[in-house]
Formats: sequence, C-alpha cells, structure tokens
Amino acid sequence: MLYRELGLPGGVTAFVGGGGKTTLIGVLARELAARHTVLIATTTHIYPPACPVLISPTAREVLSAFEDERTVAVGSEAEDGKLGALPELQRLYPVLADAALVEADGARRLPLKAPAEHEPVIPREARLVVAVLGLDGIGKPIAEAAHRPELYAALVGKPVTDAVTPEDAALVLMSTEGQMKNVACPFAVVLNKADTPERMDAARKIAEKLPCTALITALAREDDPIEVWRNGKCSC
Repeated sequence: MLYRELGLPGGVTAFVGGGGKTTLIGVLARELAARHTVLIATTTHIYPPACPVLISPTAREVLSAFEDERTVAVGSEAEDGKLGALPELQRLYPVLADAALVEADGARRLPLKAPAEHEPVIPREARLVVAVLGLDGIGKPIAEAAHRPELYAALVGKPVTDAVTPEDAALVLMSTEGQMKNVACPFAVVLNKADTPERMDAARKIAEKLPCTALITALAREDDPIEVWRNGKCSC
C-alpha cells in the first residue's frame, strides 16, 4: 500500500508540489481508513473531498463526527466553494485523528510547481512532507507545465520556453527554494502519471537522482503500478 511505502507516520503529513496532490490524498485516505481515523485539511484552499465535510468545526464536533465516520474533512468557508485553512484548530490535528492529511500548496492543476515567497504553508505539526510531481510535465515548455513558471525557470537556469528535463525536475524537487522549501521533517516524493513507457522512463531518471524515498505511480489507473526507489535505487 502507498501509505506503507511512504512510511506515513501517525499525526500530520503535508503535501506540496503539483500533478495529483488531491488524488494522492484521496488514495491514502481510503487506505488508512480501513484501520484508522483520517482527517483531511488544508493550509491553503482545496475543493471539498468526497467525504463528510465540517465547516469551521470545534474539536468536539470533529471528534463527534468520527463516531460515525472514518474520514472527515475540515476547513473554513472560502471562495468558489473551496475549503480554507483552520489555523485555530490545526495544532489539534494530531490528537483529533490517527492521521491528518494536509494539502499545503496549490498548483492550479498543473503538473509542476515552484513556490512563491509565501508558499508552501507547511504545518508546524507535520511529521512528513510528500512532494508530488506530474510526469506529464516532463518534455513540455516550462511556461506550459509549471505553476509560477518564471520561478521554476529561475531555479533550473533556463528560459520559460525551454522544455523540462528529468534533471530539471529532480533539481527543483530537492531544492530548498523548490519542493523542499520550509521542510523541517522527513521528506518523500511521489512521481505520478507514469502511464506510458516514456513517462516511466522519465520517472526512473528522476528517481535515481533523489536521495529520499520516491514512489512512481499512476494513481488514476485501477492497476496502479508502483515502483519504490530509496536513495536513488529501485527496491522493487
């Protein structure tokens, strides 16, 4: 299961990057809910997930909801029907549920992301940060593939018209100005959308350059293949 391969701890896990954070959170929530209570939240904005949602609840209301449900989402009321952050409740996430999955970054549904000055908003309580990358961004111009393309281009030292290479992706994933920005706990990577031979090849080139755990997945597929890489070596 994905959560075991990621070494998902109890407590808070934060998700950053692009290319499938919301989908990954949904998959992990379903896996964990077989044995645990799961809280879904955000420090930015997310669309309500497919589970019971509590708007600006008290801690008592969250605990009450877990009497009948295994997975509950919480958030403040935001624009466009989205959920916003709940800073007043955030410090309690580790005691409200066995596992809290928190989306800490936005990418406007693009596969790649470079954070702005105010991003990402990683909870102080996070025990693991997972960076997600969409492999459909590899080979495309930075301007098309990345949210905040000018920042992404600056990190890799290229113009925004240049295509993203696996080497570029690995650099941004491990940069303290990229996906490791504000990370002060263990870090892992999910390389998503490995649904063609070309994307799988690109994923392996990225994974072999990473000094952390990296999962290669195709989360939208029923027969999701998983390759697990640790310290640049495949362990599958």
